Amino acid sequence: MPDANLRHDWSLTEIEELFALSFNDLLYRAQTVHREHFDPNQIQVSTLLSIKTGACPEDCGYCSQSAKHHTDLEREKLLPLDEVLVAAQQAKNKGATRFCMGAAWRNPTDKNLDKVIDMVVAVRGLGLQTCVTLGMLNKPQAQRLRDAGLDYYNHNLDTSPEFYGNVIGTRTFDDRLETLQHVRDAGINVCSGGILGMGEKPRDRARLLQELANMPAHPESVPINLLVQVEGTPLYGADKLDPLEFVRTIAVTRLLMPKSYVRLSAGRTEMSDELQALCFMAGANSMFYGERLLTTDNPEADRDQQLLDRLGIHMESSGDDHSPVCCAA
Repeated sequence: MPDANLRHDWSLTEIEELFALSFNDLLYRAQTVHREHFDPNQIQVSTLLSIKTGACPEDCGYCSQSAKHHTDLEREKLLPLDEVLVAAQQAKNKGATRFCMGAAWRNPTDKNLDKVIDMVVAVRGLGLQTCVTLGMLNKPQAQRLRDAGLDYYNHNLDTSPEFYGNVIGTRTFDDRLETLQHVRDAGINVCSGGILGMGEKPRDRARLLQELANMPAHPESVPINLLVQVEGTPLYGADKLDPLEFVRTIAVTRLLMPKSYVRLSAGRTEMSDELQALCFMAGANSMFYGERLLTTDNPEADRDQQLLDRLGIHMESSGDDHSPVCCAA
């Protein structure tokens, strides 16, 4: 049920005013809100596996998996169940509590969905939360995933409705909203966020967060990605985003969606330890863990653990309650 204490009526002006706060004031406000709902020294860790790579018919300008772009990525068929289970067990052994599986499809066929459902059931059997990202879903498919016990479905909005057409032409912004509604109606937790550094303007970042925060229920998980530039994709060579603007976006996300997990996702290989520390201070409390995110590099798990140790941040355990908790320390 939607939380009556959370706002879903943010104006664009209000959000832009948050972005315009002094950096110190913005981080102070974000950290204060974060501590009202979460343990500030705990982080939820997920691992992402590409279960079907390449040959996607979509034309997303950032994606190496698009069949329309000329990258060196090799196409791979759907992974067999036993390989997925090995990867899931390894992720659990390294501290992950959620295992995410991504397939490069526009939308899954029912036959392929059968195989993914087998994976969901098997991974849950290991004691891990499950998340999949498979492209667009129809209502019956969303319900089937819910019946299989799927915990989260990821489907990012990517950017603002106004900038969206500059990045993707093979599906609309409304198509994404429709899939998210099917997921929500089925009772699956929503994982939806965006990608920064694609050439968007500050107002586009504010509009992206407005779309997410003004949904009838906030996404339970909000991944904030930094563009990983892949040679051969249309966005290769885009101007780099100011790192402090990335931190500001994390902080505003926390203020708008106080009870959502805010995840540092793609792009962490290009972030210094100090930048990641600022993101955690700004309210990020989830991250992808492991050496690969679908087809792009991610910091090695040992390096991540060293950073968390230096910051005094501990990983959420599989036995923890994954709902937000009050911590006023």
